[in-house]
Amino acid sequence: MRTTGTADAVSVLVIEDDEVIGQHLEAGLRSNGYAVAWTRTGGSGLAETRRLPIDVVLLDLGLPDMDGIDVARQLRESLPDVLILILTARSEEIDVIVGLDAGADDYLVKPFSLTVLLARLRAHLRRRPAGPPGPSEPVRIGDLTVDITARRCRLGDREVELRPKEFELLVVLVNHPGQAVSRETLMARVWDENWFGPTKTLDVTMSSLRRRLHAAAASSAVPLALPEFTTLRGHGYRLEPPAPGRAGPGC
Repeated sequence: MRTTGTADAVSVLVIEDDEVIGQHLEAGLRSNGYAVAWTRTGGSGLAETRRLPIDVVLLDLGLPDMDGIDVARQLRESLPDVLILILTARSEEIDVIVGLDAGADDYLVKPFSLTVLLARLRAHLRRRPAGPPGPSEPVRIGDLTVDITARRCRLGDREVELRPKEFELLVVLVNHPGQAVSRETLMARVWDENWFGPTKTLDVTMSSLRRRLHAAAASSAVPLALPEFTTLRGHGYRLEPPAPGRAGPGC
């Protein structure tokens, strides 16, 4: 493992076993002001996240000791707010979906341009708040409560753990109850107005959000009134508040 960069820079952990790609990434990121730690195996990468404060992980899927998908899952469990970008030679759609569903925020198919990688990093980092947000009242729809300031989601009296993009997607929809929100609007607000990747990322995140809320509702000892997330084919999504007196899984 090698670490380079200044102490106050955004810290990037590169988990990549290819020597040429690793050196290229380290040099390119360092020259653009990032602090870089580079490891060649999944195990050593996970160990580095316990030793160093990490903001971004660039993760190769074809690692010598473990599958990158398993690394992504473990990273997301231990570091829910870290930005994970997958670097992969697997270009099939199912591989991309599996990676995103494992917790990655973005992916790049090899070979890729360093310029595009840097642009994607800037885009993702722009979406992150520079400081603590101002106070705002929690939004309640049925038995779903979303506290934007505290970044907490509750169903009834139980907290539901959401990944960062799932929470941000939910925030946009609960702020527009009953309204159709286009895919373009959701991509711009949750990801970035200059998003380079496919909008399939949105569908994967929505599917995961639905599953988490549905599972939380199903495990409740009492019926819960949930909003519905309606897919508007060819347009986007709409959050529909539950009808008065209605309770049960509505996602």
